[in-house]
Amino acid sequence: MTAQSVDSQKTIMQSAPISLAEVRRLFARTERVQTSQFLRREISARMFERLSLIKTNPKTLCDAGCGEGDDLFTLRSRFPHAVMCGVDASQSMLTQARQKAKKTQNLTRQILARLSGQRNVGPGNAILVGANFAQLPMRDSSMDLVWSNLALHWHPQPDRVFAEWKRVLRVDGLLMFSCFGPTTFKPLRDVFSELGHTDALLPFVDLHDLGDMLVAAGFATPVMDMEILNITYSSIENLFQDIRAFGGNPLLNKRKALLGKRLWAQVRELLEQSRQPDGKIHLSVEVINGHAFRPAPKQRADGTSIIRFDDLRK
Repeated sequence: MTAQSVDSQKTIMQSAPISLAEVRRLFARTERVQTSQFLRREISARMFERLSLIKTNPKTLCDAGCGEGDDLFTLRSRFPHAVMCGVDASQSMLTQARQKAKKTQNLTRQILARLSGQRNVGPGNAILVGANFAQLPMRDSSMDLVWSNLALHWHPQPDRVFAEWKRVLRVDGLLMFSCFGPTTFKPLRDVFSELGHTDALLPFVDLHDLGDMLVAAGFATPVMDMEILNITYSSIENLFQDIRAFGGNPLLNKRKALLGKRLWAQVRELLEQSRQPDGKIHLSVEVINGHAFRPAPKQRADGTSIIRFDDLRK
């Protein structure tokens, strides 16, 4: 078996059988995912805290999987003069992003103009594009920052996504992303597993595998970390409402038939048994955070080596 075939097999093993068409369908109803915004905003705030520790002042940036555009507003406040692009496969999400921008851009522009002495620096002037973020409609080496909040796990082959994000980044450009890790929804995952329904929830890629994919894609010294967030529920109905709002199940190999009343009764019974001393059901969410830079190339297209004076001084 050649090295190329081994790499291909590894890619297949690390990729969940996700239907991108089903992902688009699940996110087409924006009201359906609205109740999960609290988690997206919390993780976004933590990402921006990490970003504040990195010295970067991008002139061009892309929010890959921008959804309703909330992160674009914060990115605009952080980098008021950057050319910004939001990319999402859901036209419904992009429509909502445009509506939000239209409602707030005039007031925000006035405030930012007063603070910066500049005009046309509001969040509403971001370019919004409907596209798969593994096939970005951008030129090579055109972005200083690629940002992605809780979107990567919706693609079946994150290694290909990383390669595409590297393609559009300039040398020394920054990639910053978050996604769900494999222990996300573990209490509920354990319940379905006990009942023989391991395909009821989407599997997520491990932190170390994502780090390996970043290196294989050509990123320099990726920094990865993980944290567990706990969400507590008094009501099982509210828990399932949030699970659906987080995105649902786009797996190609999931069971087509709806779960019967008997099985749902068993799920509810097991969840009731998992209540903690505080009387609530605790739902864990593993959040993986990563950032990496695109390094300078070591070779030209013709195979000749590139020697940088910075390297010689090290």
